[in-house]
This record gives sequence, structure tokens and C-alpha cells, in this order.
Amino acid sequence: MKIDDLEKLENEGVENLPSEERRRFLRFGLAVTGVFVGGSVLSLTSARKAESAMGPVPAAGSFPYSPHYTMVMRQNRCIDCERCMEACVKTNNVPSYGYRTTILQQEREIARGEKERVFMPVLCNHCNRPPCVRVCPTTATYKDKKNGIVMMDYKRCIGCKTCMAACPYNARYFKEENRAVDKCNFCFDTRLSKGESTTACSAACPAGVRVFGDLTNYDSEAYKLIHTPEKVVWVLRPETGAMPNVFYMND
Repeated sequence: MKIDDLEKLENEGVENLPSEERRRFLRFGLAVTGVFVGGSVLSLTSARKAESAMGPVPAAGSFPYSPHYTMVMRQNRCIDCERCMEACVKTNNVPSYGYRTTILQQEREIARGEKERVFMPVLCNHCNRPPCVRVCPTTATYKDKKNGIVMMDYKRCIGCKTCMAACPYNARYFKEENRAVDKCNFCFDTRLSKGESTTACSAACPAGVRVFGDLTNYDSEAYKLIHTPEKVVWVLRPETGAMPNVFYMND
């Protein structure tokens, strides 16, 4: 078969390639981008140049932050018990009208006349290119230079709410008590800075939905989940170019 003929074939999908074969290519620094002709690998690229939801895949040790915090949502495990939300409110003094994390609900049809309810936990995605930071006129919202968490300096906030309008995930609210915008900061001030290894919402989840971790720690559960070859991982609203650090999957 000629190359021109091969190029006309439909890509059968990388997911159809055995995981062991994919791992073998990754060990050689190659990522599979095309699978054709009953499983034959006909398209490869450098693993370092392969694109992902957070941009180019970093080489070992080249992450922009250290630690580089992330959260993986195993969405299909969520039962909407709201323990994560309750833990967040208690830990971070969130008022009754506000939220740092929430759970969205969606009904989807699975068969004729049959529907299922799907729950989607949502919080600040601590983007690598946060729109909220770009639009803030006072630098009240900023990205921490060490760990990449998108933070709020409440003393600088003038309450213009521009960051709220710019956030692709509707993850901010205006806190009347201090007249400033508030949001999730991965419990940095209430837990991480005090020696805790995870967020309040992650610790409270009884189903293991929220997996908090460090992308620079290759032994962490979060890193392993994101980089498991046979798992499909996605982010919310990738078209915005924000490069979020919260990932979703079903397992």
C-alpha cells in the first residue's frame, strides 16, 4: 500500500493500542498520535512536543512550579453528598451565600426514555494562563511564583469584579465581610502552609473523587492518574487557552 493510500485511512484511535505498547514508545521519548490498519502504529511524535490540555508536556524537572499543585476529579465516583463543600465552608470560613467549590448536575440520555444524573465538582482551576490574573487592574489576584496557585490579596482588591467576569469556570464570588473577591486557593493558608498534604475537600470526600497532588512528584497518585496511558483525561473549557490544572476522568 502506498503512503498516499495510507493517509486516506481513518485514524482508529490511540486508545485501541495496547497500553504496554504505548509505554514502550514513551520509554523511547515518543508519543503515539496515529493508529491505523488494525492497530499498526503509523504516526509518532516527540513526547516532549506532544500537546496536552496544559500545553506542551514538560520534560522531567522542567515544570514551571515546584511543587506544581493539581487536582484530579474522578467524576463518575461523585454521589453529590456535598461533604467536600461542607469541609470547605468550615475550613475556609465561607459565608452561606458564597462558595469556593460547588457540584454541578446534569441529566443525560443513555437510552430511549432512560436518563442518568451526572455530578461534576467544580472549583478554581488554578490555570497556567489565568484570565483572571490578566484582567485584574490592581494585581489583587496573582499566580504564586513558587507553586502556581492563583491567589487573592484581599487588601489590594477594589471589588471591581472584573476577575469574576473573566473566570471561565465561574469560580469566584464577592465576599461582603471583607469587601473583596474570594475563591479557592487549594487551602494554602488554612492547610498546606501548616504542613497538611491535601485540601479540605479532598480529605473529606468519602468516595475518593478529588485527588490532590503535585505534578512534579512522579510517585504521587495525581501524577499517575493523569499519565496512565489507558485513561482518558480531560479539562473543562480547553478552548479558552487558560491551561487549567484541574483534570477530569472516569475510572
